[in-house]
Amino acid sequence: MSEESLTLMVVRRREQGNGVAVLDLARRDGGDLPAFEAGAHIDLHLGADLVRQYSLCGDPADRRVYRLGILRDPNSRGGSVAVHDRLREGTEVIAGAPRNLFPLAGDAAHSILIGGGIGITPMIAMAHALHHQGRSFALHYCVRSRDACAFLDELAEAPFRDRVALHTDDGPAGQRLDLDALFGSAVAGTHVYVCGPTGFMEWVIAGAERLGVPAGRIHREYFQAITDTGGTAFEVVAKRSGKTVQVAAGQTIVEALAGVGIKVKMSCEQGVCGTCLCNVLDGTPDHRDVYLTDEEKADNDQILLCCSRAKSATLVLDL
Repeated sequence: MSEESLTLMVVRRREQGNGVAVLDLARRDGGDLPAFEAGAHIDLHLGADLVRQYSLCGDPADRRVYRLGILRDPNSRGGSVAVHDRLREGTEVIAGAPRNLFPLAGDAAHSILIGGGIGITPMIAMAHALHHQGRSFALHYCVRSRDACAFLDELAEAPFRDRVALHTDDGPAGQRLDLDALFGSAVAGTHVYVCGPTGFMEWVIAGAERLGVPAGRIHREYFQAITDTGGTAFEVVAKRSGKTVQVAAGQTIVEALAGVGIKVKMSCEQGVCGTCLCNVLDGTPDHRDVYLTDEEKADNDQILLCCSRAKSATLVLDL
């Protein structure tokens, strides 16, 4: 691993909502953990070549534990099932040091935090940080039903509980999230943060843009992306390795490179985490990730190898 490796122990596990495991991870000796900023995540190493990212949802001021909330996903590619089946109290797990791809803006006049389902996790850490800083914010937690909610007791007892609103799909219409009211009355300089299922996030983002929130003040974190690796075949030249390979329709660049002995480090496998980011020396990528910004995609000098393809006949990569 390129980042610091931590051996942590599950010191507490609670089952909440519908299939959410809330885990507290700590050093066995109880010592302080590396500091993290709100919005950060850690990589959990759950088996051979099985690495997954989970947002830290505890108070960044608490250096004793890293708190995670992990939903057991019936469509899991192995990560959430491994967590639920293997990580019991007393179990050790290897983790990477915190990384932050979803930071809070330092100049926000007001912050609107919106979590859909398990997407609430980074928002809780953000709420703690903003509260400690004495900054203006509101936290909106959107779920299908109250029974599905995790963290309800924690949020009800939080020092910022008066800034938390719960919105349930099966509740009265008056308590559901009203984007027109939320963004239409937003003060100048408001920043919006959203995490949750892709369709939910797209609805929130489209509403914010429609109601005049500048794109640069809308921040998002995908925990799952819908990626399509189909398309026509193309050629990849690994410049440093001196190897050339054909990437077939429906095949990923990572798979094609593995066939000629070039192993690429991956983690999420969905174009979310950035682990497989590679520099493009020549050619035009067909970006299919949700990691790079629109501006970075327009530069066409980087590519996520787990999901993206090529618009040109050949891509020359710095590999």
